[in-house]
Amino acid sequence: MPASTHVVMTDGAPGSRSRRHGRAGRDLRAATLVGLGLGAVVLSTLFLLEQAFAGFVVIVMVVAVWELATALGGRAIQVPVVPVVLGTVLMLVGAYLGGGSPLLVGLGLTVAAVCAWRLGDPRPGYLRDVSAGIFTTVYVPFLAGFAMLMLRPDDGAWWVFALLVVVVASDTGGLLAGVLAGRHPMAPSVSPKKSWEGFGGSLILGIGVAVPVAVYAFDAPWWTGVVLGVTGVVGATLGDLGESLIKRDLGIKDMSQLLPGHGGLMDRLDSLLPTAPLVWLVLEYVVTA
Repeated sequence: MPASTHVVMTDGAPGSRSRRHGRAGRDLRAATLVGLGLGAVVLSTLFLLEQAFAGFVVIVMVVAVWELATALGGRAIQVPVVPVVLGTVLMLVGAYLGGGSPLLVGLGLTVAAVCAWRLGDPRPGYLRDVSAGIFTTVYVPFLAGFAMLMLRPDDGAWWVFALLVVVVASDTGGLLAGVLAGRHPMAPSVSPKKSWEGFGGSLILGIGVAVPVAVYAFDAPWWTGVVLGVTGVVGATLGDLGESLIKRDLGIKDMSQLLPGHGGLMDRLDSLLPTAPLVWLVLEYVVTA
């Protein structure tokens, strides 16, 4: 899974903490092991058993909904979790089996269910909670539904791989360039560690992996890989900044502590979710057109 923060080593922490933890206080050894484990699960299921990958995505998004709802609950915003979770399963399974129409129908049904469910709660804040429920529905399962749409073609595993590898390359390039040369903050009030130099590194590495993927996986012209890389990097960067805004407003560092060294699942999905529909559009109408 992609990492979305620039982590550099510190010298001020005692003993093993200075060797194992970055500036953000994360256990780098645990983060590496967890990241490798998640990557192995994702790639093995994606290329060996597509249905297992689809099921894995459903489980991950249900947990992500719970994380986001719990984080919002810390600010007395009560997301109607039951209809959102049921809608998550409906949208993702529908998108995988039936395509875009079931995804849109599932979104509409989930929004209606959220509105109806909250009517049974006499507490004040109906508009606030319903708005949070709709936001959660769109942000997590609806955006993830585009990854399910990518699975539908005969070479769907490569579509999803293209999404994953471009986002990972974007985050890796941004981390390396940001640590080595970051001087000019991109959005200091939102994410102080995001720099324009890091964004340049994201573009270089993102395009660098997208071009061979387009050429060798899809037999497409090289320039379509450039479009894919730029689109993926922009989506990943905006997704990272967007979740930073959410966490800043909520006054939290991580969405949860589910993944050692990483935070929560949402902290690893922040770049992927908004990028999924953008990459799907490019693959559908540019790379494979």
